[in-house]
Amino acid sequence: MFGLGITEILLIVVIIVLIFGAKKLPEVGSGLGRAIQNFKKASTESEEIDVTPSKDKDKDA
Repeated sequence: MFGLGITEILLIVVIIVLIFGAKKLPEVGSGLGRAIQNFKKASTESEEIDVTPSKDKDKDA
């Protein structure tokens, strides 16, 4: 996995726990998961923007 061994991964996990604390890790993980999910969603959506006026607005005018 990216050329990292067990020792390096454990060291990174220990540093993360020291920085954020054990109680904040679920929040950090869920935030990171949401960020990845939003990035994937944004990269797969079409880049075109629909600027066609809706027909409901034309009826009110």
